[in-house]
Amino acid sequence: LASFKDRPCDIIFIGASNIAGWTRAGKAVWDQTYAPRHALNFGVEGDKTQNVLWRLNNMDIQNLKPKVAVIQIGANNIANSSHEIADGVKAVLANTQAAFPGVKIILVSLMPNERGNSTLMQANSIIRNYADSSTIYYLDLVPLMPPVTTTTPDGKTDTNWKGMSKDHLHPDASGYQIWADAMEPLLSKLLAGG
Repeated sequence: LASFKDRPCDIIFIGASNIAGWTRAGKAVWDQTYAPRHALNFGVEGDKTQNVLWRLNNMDIQNLKPKVAVIQIGANNIANSSHEIADGVKAVLANTQAAFPGVKIILVSLMPNERGNSTLMQANSIIRNYADSSTIYYLDLVPLMPPVTTTTPDGKTDTNWKGMSKDHLHPDASGYQIWADAMEPLLSKLLAGG
């Protein structure tokens, strides 16, 4: 929060490590595409939906007036059912709207993830329905990140997803570029008041 003090905020990114990663693996894209547009990163590694809810309700963010909130959360809730994850996401959406009246939300799909892919994809099938195309917009990255199998020089095969790092959990630099390219038309429209 100290880094946010007295800074303009037109876009706030809310979530866990995939959001926080915009300042690491996604830094080149962030610096070129989002920093000049007064974007702030409210992502914390390891956060679950309940952590984000706590931060939204207990941290001093009322002075921020973002036009757009980019939200991706729930991947760390893999011990929960897909319906419980979706309920947590829904609460994050409601609390974001309460914290920032009038904000437009881009709800980003949960990405493919080696830890609990089936549960997360089921959660995506629920959370996509939270989009109303007037206050909440759904951005589905899953079709842009298909499975890719590679063979190492020693003959071992590895199946990962396009744009995902070797940990099979987080985007690499190309994954952040995929995300940015997919989001740009919608983000530009919302920032312009559309």
